[in-house]
Amino acid sequence: MISKNQLKLLRALAQKKYRKQHNCYLVQGEKNILELFSANVPIKQLFASPAFIAAHNDKILAAHNDKILADDIVEADEESLSKSSTLVSNNAAIAIVTMPEQSSIETSGLVLALDGVSDPGNLGTIIRVADWYGLKQIVVSQDCADHFNPKVISATMGSFVRVNVIRTDLAAFLADYDGDIYGAYLGGQSVHETQFAKKGVLVMGSESHGIREQVAPYINQKITIPAFGGAESLNVAMATGIILDNIKRQDYTNPQ
Repeated sequence: MISKNQLKLLRALAQKKYRKQHNCYLVQGEKNILELFSANVPIKQLFASPAFIAAHNDKILAAHNDKILADDIVEADEESLSKSSTLVSNNAAIAIVTMPEQSSIETSGLVLALDGVSDPGNLGTIIRVADWYGLKQIVVSQDCADHFNPKVISATMGSFVRVNVIRTDLAAFLADYDGDIYGAYLGGQSVHETQFAKKGVLVMGSESHGIREQVAPYINQKITIPAFGGAESLNVAMATGIILDNIKRQDYTNPQ
């Protein structure tokens, strides 16, 4: 049974200021919580339906090193879970997870960097796309959407456990970076004709502002996705996927 204080905490963690205060975030839904188990991410507290607990008892025991305290696992009915969740539909489980320490930026290969992408759904989808193409990290500007936002976590479909999100002063990072910095623009060299370096940074801007003026001076190669129809622009997550596909296709056809 979810107590009033527990319900208060679950609802509070839907907000950024309380996530920061408690140094915790929410993971909701059966698939995302199973991804936590698979990645051996420690779970601070789990609220789950009897059906979820019965189906995944071995994983729950393993996640807690076979030592489960009374408050580690809270059995709750589906109605209580649905009321506690920020998702439209979640009657399986909710986990409270401690935020990981931020890692350093790995610059030996391709770095995906996001400038001001503020929509949680777009950020979550980009994390999922990055995972699909084998990227282990994403660098984001300080004003990008909070990557611990429940909407972001949900949109990643489990990829949040495999892709590190590193929040930094993007302009300062690019100023110190030694190598090719590609920027996605409506005008630039076609991605079909660009020879991408093995080591470089790909900067994607938001749909509303694009790459902003404080970041633009560090872009040394403007690239674009050629249009063949009348659409004004592409969703930033979709555009990221298209560009990454072109980069990875070059890696596949020219492995040296």
